[in-house]
Formats: sequence, C-alpha cells, structure tokens
Amino acid sequence: MKGSADSRVKAKLFPLKGFVVTFMALAFMMTGQMIILRNHIDISGLPITLIIEVIVYWIIIAGAFLGYTSFQFIRNFQKPMEEFAEATKKVTEGDFSIYVAPRHLPDKRDFIDVMFTDFNKMVEELGSIETLKTDFFSNVSHEIKTPLTTIHNYAQGLKSATLNQVQQKIYIDTIIESSARLSDLISNILRINKLEKQNLSCLAEEYDVCAQLCECALRFEERWESKGIEFEAAIEDRAMIDADASLLELVWNNLISNAIKFTDCGGRITLLQTSTADKIIVSISDTGCGMDEETLKHIFDKFYQGDSSHSTEGNGLGLALVQRILQLIDGSINVTSELGIGTTFTVHIPVKRINN
Repeated sequence: MKGSADSRVKAKLFPLKGFVVTFMALAFMMTGQMIILRNHIDISGLPITLIIEVIVYWIIIAGAFLGYTSFQFIRNFQKPMEEFAEATKKVTEGDFSIYVAPRHLPDKRDFIDVMFTDFNKMVEELGSIETLKTDFFSNVSHEIKTPLTTIHNYAQGLKSATLNQVQQKIYIDTIIESSARLSDLISNILRINKLEKQNLSCLAEEYDVCAQLCECALRFEERWESKGIEFEAAIEDRAMIDADASLLELVWNNLISNAIKFTDCGGRITLLQTSTADKIIVSISDTGCGMDEETLKHIFDKFYQGDSSHSTEGNGLGLALVQRILQLIDGSINVTSELGIGTTFTVHIPVKRINN
C-alpha cells in the first residue's frame, strides 16, 4: 500500500504483510470455530468447492476489515500527522505564519487537537522572537554604523594639511565623543543580554541609597550647569536599602542623564526621594519636551527614541536597561508625561528583596 507523501518517510503505511497477518488471524479464528463444531459437523465430508468458497469469503472479510481499519487510521491519525509534519517542516525553514487547525470543536477535542493548539502557540511565540531578533540586529547595525562612520570621516579629515589647531581639536573631540557613544552602546547591549539571560549576578547588600543619589546627581553637575538648568533635590538624610548598588547606579545615571538631555536651557529638574516601611520611592521630574501617548507606549522598548532631535545623544537602550534592572531586584518604574510640559519617572524599590 502507498506510503507517506513525504519523501523522508520510507515505511509503507499498510504493507502486504498487514493483509497476510489479518487474514491469518481471521483464519485462526475460523479454525477455532470449526474445532468447536467438529463434533456436530462432518468436516471431512465437505466438498472441495465449499471449502474454496469459505476461503474466498474470509479473504473478502479480511480485505474489508483491513480496508475499514485503514480508512479509520488514515482519517484519524495519518492525515493529521502528515499535515502536522508538513507544518513543522515549514517552521524549520523559517516560515512562522503556519497555523494548524484543530479537527474538533473545543468540547470534543482529543490529544491531537491539544497538540495542534500547543504547536500554534509555539509557532506564534517563535515568530515574535524572530521579529524581535531581526529588529534588534537591524537597530544594532544602524547604531554601530553611525558612530563608526563619524569616526572614520573625521579621522580622514585629520589627514588634511589645511586644518588649523582649533579645527583639529574639534575633529579630535568629535572622534572621542563618537568612540564613547560606541563604547556605551556595546556596554549596554552586553548588560541587557546578561540581564535577560539572568547571567548577571545580583549582589545584594545593605547600603545608603540617599548617599548614592547625591553622588550620581553631582556627577552630572557640569552638564546641567552648562545648560543653565536649575537642579532641585529633596532627599532624606539616610535610607538603607538591600539591593545591588552597582545596578541601581545605572538606573539613577540613566534617568538623570535623560532628564538633562531632554530639558532645554533654563529648565528645571527635580529629584525627590521618600521612603515607607517597606519601600523606597524616587522620582525624577523635568520641564523638558515631554512625550505623547504613542511614545509612552514604547518608551521601554530597545532602541526606541521618541524624540529624533536627540537621537545622536543616546542609543535607545538606557530605559530598557533600567526596566530590566528594576525587574531583577523586584522593583518597578512608571512614567507620566505631557507634551511641552515635562516628564516624571517614578521608581519603587523594596527595602528588602522579596526573594531574600
């Protein structure tokens, strides 16, 4: 009997031996029946033509039985499995649009239907992951190419004998700035990769978060003063927290840096810190350009930059990194913003980690 349509499947669906085995089983049943009846029927006296007719009859019965069971097997198992095999083959070739429809209504589903449903969910997840991976590499390539192109062009320009010392300094500063941006991009990519794979260990220890906030803010003093920004801070004298100090430092640095970046000259940034019995609350507000609702939906997505006018000052990874760090230490972050008014990021961190 014909095998599967897939050339990789070599075994026949119902080979000749299947018919032979079925016939022998039925013949054995007939023989047993004749043994039971032999005391009442003289078998030796039966004409040869009758014996042949009986054999032909059982051959027909064996064929009909095998045909019926084959039909049931093909309809209920072979066809669904062929469809499933074809779908899995397409998935291995990179097609994540595949959908295998369950054969029965929800109240009559069998294990094959459940398997198809789980397969569809798996393919949908794989498709989402593949899309994210493609977008990620596309964005990484773009973000790396931009500073590399700048470095290359300005390095070539330094070869020119017509440049004076002021121009040479501008070119060198541009190269240094682009190199630093490229270094930050690579560092953030590596950090996010480790955080998402949970390969970055969280070394929790008790420390004063207020002192850390002051140190991080003062690190940006030159930047906010150069833009004439008024920086206000209301921080408690001391607030002890059990967390990874190096990871939270990245959180504060990113949020303060963003506030300065998106606040125009003469604007104001406010850093507030309060605490309750079980958590620390830190908010960083600015009077910058603000964000619309669409931007707020994607603000924590990798490489997303809602305000393209500041795209050369970052790589769109900072807030994604902030969110992942806070998730790791059982914290949270939310944002409120109005266009032309400003933005406020509020961070909630448990004093003691939940899983400690």
